Amino acid sequence: MGSEQRTGTFPMLENVATWQNLMFLYESAIKEVRTKLDILSEEFQNNYRYNPIEYVKSRIKTPENIVKKMRRNDYEITMENMVEKINDVAGVRIVCDFTADIYRLVRMIRNLKEFEVIREKDYIAKPKDSGYRSYHLIVKVPVYTTTEVVKTKVEIQIRTIAMDFWATLEHKIYYKFEGNAPDYISKDLRTCADIVAQLDDKMLSLNDAVMRASDRLDNSVIED
Repeated sequence: MGSEQRTGTFPMLENVATWQNLMFLYESAIKEVRTKLDILSEEFQNNYRYNPIEYVKSRIKTPENIVKKMRRNDYEITMENMVEKINDVAGVRIVCDFTADIYRLVRMIRNLKEFEVIREKDYIAKPKDSGYRSYHLIVKVPVYTTTEVVKTKVEIQIRTIAMDFWATLEHKIYYKFEGNAPDYISKDLRTCADIVAQLDDKMLSLNDAVMRASDRLDNSVIED
């Protein structure tokens, strides 16, 4: 990338050393979150023979997407504004089987003494107009360097497999239309989101029924 492109499109990249240091902090914060989630998963599996986490994904926003978001919000494009105002430069997505697992994980994350939860948005109880459903938390994670401890923001999204399926396809569809999809496509996507929510409710109900049947079977074996 030439100096003209850096100054014109990505002025944040003018100071390469500072940019690299910031990206190191965000990447380290993601590692801290993923390590803590691994420990929670193993503890849950050991104590309850059950793991609420199906899989975890993570990413760092590209400079292009950071700049786009700052321009949408009419922020001056500086590294200071990125750190202060953009909460999802570093992102971790947790995918669960059931909606009950989402709220279980939210409670577990709130109880982590190392993490400071600074913002929460429940898009399951109150979906976005598009139909999008997920639970978002912004947490500050301590990153330990050789000279200091830097609290670094990470956005954690928690959703079911069905919600993740919908959100992934919705993103691809809107990307093709550059965010300006025809009304009938947006309407159909909202309908699909409602179907996904109904599916999640039904699968949770089925799982609860299976658990109750399993408990009755275990009690019957003990009594015999």
